[in-house]
Amino acid sequence: MATSSNKAAAFVLPAVKRELYYGGAWHKARSGLTQETHNPATGESLGSVSLAEAQDVDAAVKAAYAGFKIWRRVKPVERAAILRKAADVIREHADELALIDAADCGGPYKRMVKDSEGGALAFEYFAGLVTEIKGDTIPTGDDVLSFTVREPLGVVVRINAYNHPVLFAATHAAPALAAGNAVIMKPPEQAPLSTLRLVELLGPLFPPGVISALPGGRACGEALVAHPQVAKVGLIGAIPTGKAILKGAADSMKKVTLELGGKNALIGYGDADPDKLAAGIIQGMNFVWLGQSCGSTSRVFLHESIHDAVLERVVKKVKTLRFGIPTDPNTEMGCLVSKAQLDKVKYYVQAGKDDGARLVVGGRQPDDAQLANGFYYEPTIFADVKPTMRIAQEEVFGPILSVFKWSDEDAMFEAVNELNYGLTASIWTSNLSVAHRAAARVEAGYVWVNGASTHYFGVPFGGYKQSGMGREESIEELLDNTQLKSINIALDGAGT
Repeated sequence: MATSSNKAAAFVLPAVKRELYYGGAWHKARSGLTQETHNPATGESLGSVSLAEAQDVDAAVKAAYAGFKIWRRVKPVERAAILRKAADVIREHADELALIDAADCGGPYKRMVKDSEGGALAFEYFAGLVTEIKGDTIPTGDDVLSFTVREPLGVVVRINAYNHPVLFAATHAAPALAAGNAVIMKPPEQAPLSTLRLVELLGPLFPPGVISALPGGRACGEALVAHPQVAKVGLIGAIPTGKAILKGAADSMKKVTLELGGKNALIGYGDADPDKLAAGIIQGMNFVWLGQSCGSTSRVFLHESIHDAVLERVVKKVKTLRFGIPTDPNTEMGCLVSKAQLDKVKYYVQAGKDDGARLVVGGRQPDDAQLANGFYYEPTIFADVKPTMRIAQEEVFGPILSVFKWSDEDAMFEAVNELNYGLTASIWTSNLSVAHRAAARVEAGYVWVNGASTHYFGVPFGGYKQSGMGREESIEELLDNTQLKSINIALDGAGT
């Protein structure tokens, strides 16, 4: 793998407040607990962050509920104007937020800038939908007027993942705020800094309590899920965490939205263009952040007629990707977020070898001295993979791509659909009929045809099976942050 030049000016971390933010102010954790954060590319300390626990959660939720009672009464057009101002603020600070994330989670800076822009677009998109939070009139006879209204839920909690910290914080706070709710964000333990900076920037735009951030670990998350004044919990994370949240939310009957893991399939038909397909495989695997994406198409099914030609092209393209320090603007490919994640990748590489898959490229850490202190791992491709192998069955959340050769379409779809995952899929063909048929057969909530990895606001994103529940990035997410009330008015003044 090539390595970037790293000739950029010395990186200086933008200033970030490190305490808990709620009620429009910063607070030290009542326990005094802190956790040190580190740059996964260099090992250097990025400073300590306060850790919230149950007492902090209770204070924050109460402050959020007080803010909600004010915010819900702000007129829709005024809420929309504030959301648009939030978009302007995010855009104004996009470089700063991207640098923080590059240093904190290891994603390359030039890609994290796009995350900042995505956060700004989310606030603009949902600001435009505020007046679409509508009800209906229902015919019930001449003497009764029946209609529905949509009202906000109250306090909404968002528990976010480490691969796109500021993007997830912004894009999922926006619909909850647009609907009139207060939002408490729990940033990822591995990369909390950009969320703290985001609430510092946006907090003054809203009534105190309407937007909050509580960095913390398991105790914080469990307290948020259990709190009786929290009306909804949204998670981007792993399946075991999603199941725990469902169980924790059951006692108080909270709404839950889950975007969970994926072991997603990319299917290449024999009539697909080999060059475009190879580029789509690289894009779909999200190698630029080392496969750390729930939507990564980490299982590639290539028809036998194009298998060798496409695999050769993919390997050639992978070898041109440039490693580097994530805060360097020239870096194309960053690092894994932690030693735990690096160890997990190493385990699955060995599992692939032990189970009999053929290692085509990668399978080791880069030997560049500039990267020696970081959690780097080369993009790794296995061929001759069988559906029963661990690398074919289990989510790695790392840069391991498994390639299958197929000839029988029915057998291929059986292998594609046999897992309990069903988040995304990608289909490559030049035949429109084949594309429609394949899209209908694949068991996934979000399907690209002749594309991969790209998201579009307005197109509902979410998974089948254990890859999640609920839909996001669309009006469906906005409406899921509301509750429906039916109202019946007897026009003659007397009930029936």
